[in-house]
Amino acid sequence: MPQTAARTPVYRGDFGPEQAERLLWRAGFGPRRGQAEALAKKGLDGAVKALTAPGRQRFIGPRPRDERGRPLAPRDAWGHDHLWWLDRMVRGNRPLMERMTLVWHDWFATSNEGVGSQNLMIRQNALFRRYWLGSFQQLLLAVTRDPAMLLWLSGTENSKWAPNENYARELMELFTLGAGRGYTERDVREQARALTGFRNSWKEGIGPYRFRFDRERHDVGMKRIFGRRGRFDWQDACRLCVRHKSHPSFFVRKLWGYFIPVAPPRATQKALERRYVAGRYAVRPIVSAILQHPLLYEGPRMVKPPIVYTAGLLRGAGRGIDTESWTWLCANAGQQLFFPPNVAGWNDDRWLDTATYLARWDIAGRVTRNETLDPGKVQAPFDADKLLDRALAFWGNPRLSPATRRVLLAYTRRALATANQNWKRRSYPALVENSLRHLIAVSPDLQTS
Repeated sequence: MPQTAARTPVYRGDFGPEQAERLLWRAGFGPRRGQAEALAKKGLDGAVKALTAPGRQRFIGPRPRDERGRPLAPRDAWGHDHLWWLDRMVRGNRPLMERMTLVWHDWFATSNEGVGSQNLMIRQNALFRRYWLGSFQQLLLAVTRDPAMLLWLSGTENSKWAPNENYARELMELFTLGAGRGYTERDVREQARALTGFRNSWKEGIGPYRFRFDRERHDVGMKRIFGRRGRFDWQDACRLCVRHKSHPSFFVRKLWGYFIPVAPPRATQKALERRYVAGRYAVRPIVSAILQHPLLYEGPRMVKPPIVYTAGLLRGAGRGIDTESWTWLCANAGQQLFFPPNVAGWNDDRWLDTATYLARWDIAGRVTRNETLDPGKVQAPFDADKLLDRALAFWGNPRLSPATRRVLLAYTRRALATANQNWKRRSYPALVENSLRHLIAVSPDLQTS
């Protein structure tokens, strides 16, 4: 392949803490205290390499627990699967790996509402983590035979005697080609035939187990898919989709949208498609190119999904998982892990509305609750600028826009101006600092990246 065939623009502006902070939010779950400054010192290329090729997995901070101090039971207790994964986002040192695992969870949206097994959902989660930046074709093959997916989209109900089209349709519409792009209803029916043959056993007290491919249930007859004839099986069904002419454009646009909220320029789109095909459907080169693209740093801000917002606040505040409340709070905000609303995944256009914003307000309050300043014990400075700086330091000094800073300073000055008695002058600074912590967390600057 010629060197110029897959060239994409690279950001050439300043790469300081502000740019590193955005990168850590888009390619992870925000910075811990001092992490943006440390990453900025690596430069853009070094920062992206550090994210795409991290070192050995390590977890920083105390192990997760519930309110009673007990370890989590992610395969058994309700909501503990959500807490288990949130903990990995908060304490792990491979943020992009966890973020890509979240991308694949949304891309191949599988809900425990239909699977009914936290164990199988966590097993699928490990699969996404294993293939996080590898071959998309290999990921697709692994997902197709994954037990949670087989249960979710009726794969084990699909036999030569009664073909089930659920997975065949979503394989093309949602996973590889896009709705109405390059396939027909006949292709759906023929793909369903190719995908026949999976089954599982079931036992009281255990549930579904021993998932396998049974050739006796598979339709070995001739099929016609995308105009090609053959005795296709489930592996052929996946490969035919990935090698379809409509797949690269679908893949690039969908993956791009997880990192940048505006469509890629046409030249960039085409270059990424060529790079993807030439790289035999490897994900790593495409993600690396997206993370270095000028639009990630110079383009518009992007609303953080609820789980990213929550994990980021916990990371910024230096707090771990010590309450089960994060499960229902994130659910109220619109995103409980392992429970996407449907096979299409979460709708990013609905991250902020009158219902979910209230839940974000509650999330911010829950993060700060354990660190609330007692005005009877803490002597905070009677100075608006210092109070704002102290509140920002609580979150690891995130960057605020000038407009947000002006509003917060004006609020602080108004509040201090009402302290017309000695006891108010002693108490108000701590109370105002508490409120500033909360207001910073729910500001537009921290709701977006």
